[in-house]
Amino acid sequence: MSDSLERLYQAVIAAKDLDPQVSRTARLFQRGPDKMAKKLAEEAIEVVIDAVNGKTDAVIRESADLLYNLTVLWASAGVRPEDVWNEMERREHLLGIAEKMPKTPVKVPASRRPIVALEGRALRKRH
Repeated sequence: MSDSLERLYQAVIAAKDLDPQVSRTARLFQRGPDKMAKKLAEEAIEVVIDAVNGKTDAVIRESADLLYNLTVLWASAGVRPEDVWNEMERREHLLGIAEKMPKTPVKVPASRRPIVALEGRALRKRH
């Protein structure tokens, strides 16, 4: 999957300076990060709605749109897919596979690495 996102990222970088009349990517870059963020949020909401409604095919299609818009926003912010993979690897080394990194520091016992998840704003450890 990282290869696919890397190819998408490279295509986004290549298209950002094209004619905005022809390229959706160039149009997003022309409109700026606010528009990029709005499109990303719209796609995320569509994925959620389709998932809640049990529309698997729509979740797949909208997820592809979500990843495209995320990649555009990354490129605009100077973030490379490799930066995200490195952060995911860092988190795995700290806490194991985690659903989400806690907002506050967690003390990890030397003998055991717990799986940590956030529920709302409360920290919950699962063993």
